[in-house]
Amino acid sequence: MNHKKLRVAAYCRVSTDKDDQTNSLLSQRKYFAEYITRHEDWILQDVYYDEGISGTQTKKRIGFNTMIEEALRGGIDLILTKEVCRFARNTVDTLHYTRLLKDKGIGVIFTIDNIDTRDADVELRLTIMASIAQEESRKTSERVKWGQKRRMEQGVVFGRDMIGYTVRNGELTVNEAEVPLVRAVFHKYTNEGKGTHVIARELMEEGLRPPRVKLWSNTVILRMLRNEKYVGDLCQKKTYTPNYLTHAKKYNRGAEEMVYITDHHDPIIDRELWNRTQAELKRRSPSEAIKTKHSNRYWCSGKLWCGACGHHFVSRTKKLADGSTYKAWRCYAFANHGTAKTMDTGEAVGCSNGSINERALLSCVHHCIRQFQANRKALKAELLQELTGAKSVNDTGTDASGIHEKLEALNTKKRKAVDLMLDGLISKVELQEQTKWYDDQIEELNKLLQGVQKEDDMRSRQMNLFRQYDSVLDEIMTFDESNLGLYRELVEKITVYPGGVVEIWFREIPFGMKLKIRSFGRADEYTTEILETEILTQTTENGIYAPEAS
Repeated sequence: MNHKKLRVAAYCRVSTDKDDQTNSLLSQRKYFAEYITRHEDWILQDVYYDEGISGTQTKKRIGFNTMIEEALRGGIDLILTKEVCRFARNTVDTLHYTRLLKDKGIGVIFTIDNIDTRDADVELRLTIMASIAQEESRKTSERVKWGQKRRMEQGVVFGRDMIGYTVRNGELTVNEAEVPLVRAVFHKYTNEGKGTHVIARELMEEGLRPPRVKLWSNTVILRMLRNEKYVGDLCQKKTYTPNYLTHAKKYNRGAEEMVYITDHHDPIIDRELWNRTQAELKRRSPSEAIKTKHSNRYWCSGKLWCGACGHHFVSRTKKLADGSTYKAWRCYAFANHGTAKTMDTGEAVGCSNGSINERALLSCVHHCIRQFQANRKALKAELLQELTGAKSVNDTGTDASGIHEKLEALNTKKRKAVDLMLDGLISKVELQEQTKWYDDQIEELNKLLQGVQKEDDMRSRQMNLFRQYDSVLDEIMTFDESNLGLYRELVEKITVYPGGVVEIWFREIPFGMKLKIRSFGRADEYTTEILETEILTQTTENGIYAPEAS
């Protein structure tokens, strides 16, 4: 009797050295091919691999993730890999993926460790081997970190090229072509008293393109002004990796000792200018109390985006003659580079989208709240229709009970066919043909049943979401329009488009509103007229609101 051959995939991780990588892949393909040919019911599906990627995390392992996705789609029946440490050096990942695959009927064989996840008693042995691999990764990480710090203390530079310097073989070398840029930034800031936004704009207007970054910005300028390398010093371990499993870096704010070496290499600016620059940075920097007050002051900070270029909006405030404060918001690209223009290099910078007054923005949100309050019943009805699609049955027009009845009828006919064969009314061959036809019909109905049950589950979740959104809408109806803290919690995202169009999305509920506005008046007396409004709804496949990230 012919058995269906198992589709077997192999997984390995290889070195980043290209010659070694080629040899390793060839040898491992040969190894797995020979291993598989010893099993008559196996066939090699593919060999998946990753180059020099750490085994402690799976997120960046493209080959591994492709293999898992293919297996879960039903394209692989069995996976081979030499050792547990090749599969993953993270115990949690090892157990997670082997369990996930096992639930789908897919086994993993670790050939050298002699572990087959299809065995009943495998999990204890697998956990032990994975824990050993993880501990080895931890020790390796500690050895590498210790070695790097010793080399840092000897003056070896860990990093990449920067404006004014190149890094080669652990040494910093002055890039003479970029020295004028560095000195211009320090001179403009410290000697001329210009701000970082102004410096960035002037450098762009002068056609001085920043090396290795797309555009000059206040952030690039600030990093240069604070970088000790320009005065000849070297500070390393500004970031550190607290978790060897995730490899995520964090700013070192005292968690580990930094390595600081004075007069390490040739400076670009003298120490007197450096000291004056650091003093000026400290003088212009707001205190922590002011920072906290500033971050809490603006209800729409981080929520306001430009519909023309995609940058965020920044606040602009000034004191008026009568002592009051004028506040408006404008595009970050405009604040840095002025109106939209094309540089000599052909690069487009700046933005011509207009600013929006704070009072106009508040008027728009006030209007949205009033619209919600006035159209409460209509909004709820629209929300319910959006989530459920107003369908009483699934897309096939069939419910689960009808499919179950058809399945029972087919199984009854299968049993009767056996009786007919036993009674000599049909032959064994005819029984096999008839049974195969019934089995094919039953398989199709089972697939249909799974789809119906999935839709029923989806509809149930959507109704639960509707109840949640219904509760949120009830809360919105009682909001106090003068409470700015309330707006901070309520508003998800605001996009300001050219021509006085504002789009506002709200948190927790899949509703937004697009408004066409006209604002006029003086800075201290600003009036906004709402010309047009449009209710917006947005749901994902699962019925959950998810505005696009800018």
